[in-house]
Amino acid sequence: MAFDGFTIAALVSEMDAKLTGGHIQKIAQPEADELLLSIKNNKTQYKLQISASPSLPLIHLTNSPKPSPFTAPGFCMLLRKHLGGAKILSFEQVGLERVIRIQLENLNELGDVVQKSLMVEIMGKHSNIILVDEKNTIVDSIKHINGLTSSVRQVLPGLDYFIPNTQHKINPYEVTTNDWNETLFIKPVSIAKMLYGSLSGFSSSLSHELAYRCRLDGDAPTASLNGNDKSALMERFRSLMQKTKEKDFSPCIVFRGAKPIDFGAFSFTMYTDCTCKIYESMSEVVETFYGEKDTLERIRQKSIDLRKSVTNILERNYKKRDMQYKQLKKTEGKEKYKVYGELLTTYGYQLSETDTSLTCVNYYNNEEITIPVDETMTAIENANKYFARYNKLKRTEEAVKEQQEETEETITHLESIMTELDIARKEEDLLVIRQELSDFGYMKEKRSGKKGKPIKKSKPLHFISSDGYDIFVGKNNYQNDELTFKTATGNDWWFHAKNMPGSHVIVKTNGEEPPIKTFEEAGSLAAYFSKGKGADKVEIDYTQKKNVKKPNGGKPGFVVYYTNYSLMASSHIEGIRCVNAEDSVFLERSYV
Repeated sequence: MAFDGFTIAALVSEMDAKLTGGHIQKIAQPEADELLLSIKNNKTQYKLQISASPSLPLIHLTNSPKPSPFTAPGFCMLLRKHLGGAKILSFEQVGLERVIRIQLENLNELGDVVQKSLMVEIMGKHSNIILVDEKNTIVDSIKHINGLTSSVRQVLPGLDYFIPNTQHKINPYEVTTNDWNETLFIKPVSIAKMLYGSLSGFSSSLSHELAYRCRLDGDAPTASLNGNDKSALMERFRSLMQKTKEKDFSPCIVFRGAKPIDFGAFSFTMYTDCTCKIYESMSEVVETFYGEKDTLERIRQKSIDLRKSVTNILERNYKKRDMQYKQLKKTEGKEKYKVYGELLTTYGYQLSETDTSLTCVNYYNNEEITIPVDETMTAIENANKYFARYNKLKRTEEAVKEQQEETEETITHLESIMTELDIARKEEDLLVIRQELSDFGYMKEKRSGKKGKPIKKSKPLHFISSDGYDIFVGKNNYQNDELTFKTATGNDWWFHAKNMPGSHVIVKTNGEEPPIKTFEEAGSLAAYFSKGKGADKVEIDYTQKKNVKKPNGGKPGFVVYYTNYSLMASSHIEGIRCVNAEDSVFLERSYV
C-alpha cells in the first residue's frame, strides 16, 4: 500500500503519453497544499491533480471536479503568471525516486521563449511542489522550508534546487552484479528489507512480491539464500526493471472481498486469498484507492475545529447531567419531611418542653415513627421547619427535572451533529453544520469584513432502490426536517435508526406499496447513516410520514411518532444505486 517509485514510473508514462505537447489552460489551488491543472492536448481536456499533503501526497489524472477558493492563493497566482498557457515538453522521473520533473516552455515578459520546471516531490510529510527556472533556481514553492524546519535542505525562493540523498540507496537502473554480491546479499536483514531498504523506488509490498515470485519467503533472512535463490532473485529483478524501461505496466488493486487492501504498478500473485483487479490506467488505480481517503482526510482537517467545539460542549453537558443526577438523588427523601410536618401538627400537643423527639403512630401506614425535634422550638415551629424543607426539596426536584430535560435535549442535539460531521463529504456540508451550531448558540458566528462566495446549498443524498423507488437521505438536521415535512407526503415511508442519532430516510411511494426489498434497502441506508454504522445489525423504526410529528419548539431534525414498525437492518449499502455520480463515487469507496 505504498506510493512507490514504480507507481510514479507508471504515472509518468501515462502522463507523458497523454499530456506532453499540450498546453496548460487553467491553474487552480483548491487546497493549501494542492494544485489542479487543466491541460488541453489533441483536442482533449485533462485535469492533473497534484497534492503535497503530508498525510496523503498524490499525483494523478482525474475527472472529479473540485471547487476553488474565491480568492486564489499567492502560489497559484505566481504559477498563473509563469505557467499560464505553457507548453508541456516532458514528464520525467528522477531515477526511480518519487520525484517528477514536469518540463515546461513559455514566453516571458519580453516575449522570449524560456523553460521552467515544476518539481513534484511525493515524499510523505516532506512532499512539495516547487517551481524552478532554467538555471535550476527555485522561483517559489507551495511549502517554504527554512533552516529551522530542516537542516538538510532549505526550499526558499532564490536558492538552488537539489534533491538530497539522505537514504543513500542504490538506483535500480544502475545496480550491478557486484552490488548484489558485495552489498545487498550480505546485509543481515530479511530478503524484503534488503530490497526496499537498499534500492530506491521499492516498497515493502513489491519487495515481498518479488521474493514470492522466486518461491522465497520475504521475511526470511538473506543468509538463508543459496546460489540458485540468488540467481532467481536477480533474474526476477532484471525482468521487473526491463518491464519498467519498456513501460509495460499492469496497474492493479488487490481486493479482499469488497475491501481494497493494496495496489501497485504490477499485478500481485502473493495474495492467494484475494482478487487482483487489473486497470487500464494507473491514475484510475490511484483515484479509486485513495480518492475517498483523500476526501475524508480533507474534510476531517476542515472539521477539526467543529469537532473540538462540539466535543467540548458535549463534555460540559455530560458533567452537568451527572451533577443534576446527584442533585436529584438528594431530593428522593423529601416526602418524609412532609409526613413529619403533618404528624407534628396532629400530635404535637404530646411534646413537653424538654423532648428532643416525638414518637407516634404514622397514620399513613399504621407504623410507629420517631421524629427528631428542636426542643427550643414549639411543635408548630418544628412542623413548619419540616414543611419548609419539603417544599425546598420539591422546588429543587422540579427545577432539576426541567434542567435535566434541557440537558438531555442538548446532548441529543449535539450527538446528532457529531453524526452529521461523520456523514459530511463536502465543504458546503460543514458550512450548514457550522450554521446550525451558530443558530443554537453553541458557537459564535464567524464574521468577516470581506464579502465571500455565497454558500452553496447542500442537497440530500438521492438513491434508487432495486425496485425503482426514490429514496432520499438527509445529511444534516435541517435537511432532515425538509425531507420529512416538505419533500415527503402522507403515505411516503419514513425510516430512522432506533434510539440513536442518524439521518431521516424517506421512500417516495407515489401512492403504491413498495416491495419488501425496498424496505430492507431503506433500512440499510438508515443504519449506514447513523451512529450504528459498521454494526452487523441496527434496529430501525419505520412508519408512514403522516405518523411523524414535530413537537412544539423541537430542535431541527427532532420528531415524535407513536405508531411504527421495526426491522433489523445491515449497515452495508453496496448495490444501492446513488443518483448523483459524485456521491456515488465516495459511497462505493467508503462503505467497505
